[in-house]
Amino acid sequence: MSFTYDAVGATREIGFCPPGFHPLHVRTRIGEGEEVFRRAAEAVMTWEMHRALGVGIDASSDRAAPGVDVTVTLAGVIKAPCRVVWTVEEYRRVGWAYGTLSGHPECGEEAFVVERTGDGTVWLTVNAFSRAAKWYARAGGPATRGFQHAYARRCGKVLRRLCGESD
Repeated sequence: MSFTYDAVGATREIGFCPPGFHPLHVRTRIGEGEEVFRRAAEAVMTWEMHRALGVGIDASSDRAAPGVDVTVTLAGVIKAPCRVVWTVEEYRRVGWAYGTLSGHPECGEEAFVVERTGDGTVWLTVNAFSRAAKWYARAGGPATRGFQHAYARRCGKVLRRLCGESD
C-alpha cells in the first residue's frame, strides 16, 4: 500500500502545510524534568499514549519505527490505516510521524514529538496537515477539523496524566 499524499515526511518541518491541506499545530506542556521526559518519550514511542486515549491500535511493531504499519480504530468502527514515515530519538527530542494509507478517512501526515527544553520543561507537539479523503470526512467539514484539534489537545492531557503530572 502506498501513501495517499505526496509530501511524505514533511511534518519534520514545523509549520509546513502543502497547498490544499489544513494545518494543525498543538503544543502542550507535559511537566518538568528528565524523568517526565523519559516517561513521555516511552509512552509516545510504544503507542501507550494512543491506547490511553481510548483508540484501537494495531501495529506491526511494539515501537514506532519507519515502515511500521499502524491501523487506528476510532469508536470501534472507523479504521484509519497509516505507516510511520520518520522517527527521531535525540537527547532532548523523541517522536515520530505517520502518513495515511488507502482507506484512511483523511489524507495527510501527523507527528507526535516530545521535547525537553533548556529550562527542563517537557512539551508534546502534535504537528499535522490533512484534508478529507472519505465522503463522511468531507461532509463533516469544519467539525472534522475541530475533532482533530480536540484529539491533539487530548493527546497532551493524556500524556500529562501518564507521566504523573496534574492539569
